[in-house]
Amino acid sequence: MDGVYVGKAAADAAADSGWLLGHFKPEGDIRHSDEVEIKWGVHPRGERRAQWATGEKRTALLVLISGRFRMEFPDGDVVLAAQGEYVVWARGVDHSWYAEEDSVVMTVRWPSIPGYKVPPPT
Repeated sequence: MDGVYVGKAAADAAADSGWLLGHFKPEGDIRHSDEVEIKWGVHPRGERRAQWATGEKRTALLVLISGRFRMEFPDGDVVLAAQGEYVVWARGVDHSWYAEEDSVVMTVRWPSIPGYKVPPPT
């Protein structure tokens, strides 16, 4: 079907650091977008973001699918513990995260802009 993509979040996400849609998908791929990014994040207990995201130029929404997930902000933390709980943060809000339990989260960010990828650990 032209203009239609059918996938599986876990399999597709594993191929691109969790990202299902955004500027980082190849031009011409229906999943390429400069307007929005969507991530299927699978995080084992104890995993932490490698560094804080600072100077944020996007708005974001994170929804808990399963597990227990802590979002860290300069003014305090938010713990998501029940399926469907979510947090939204605005442009300019620094943040990090920590998986208190094995967790699956879906993140939506807009717009989709390059420059935020955390380098892999050395």
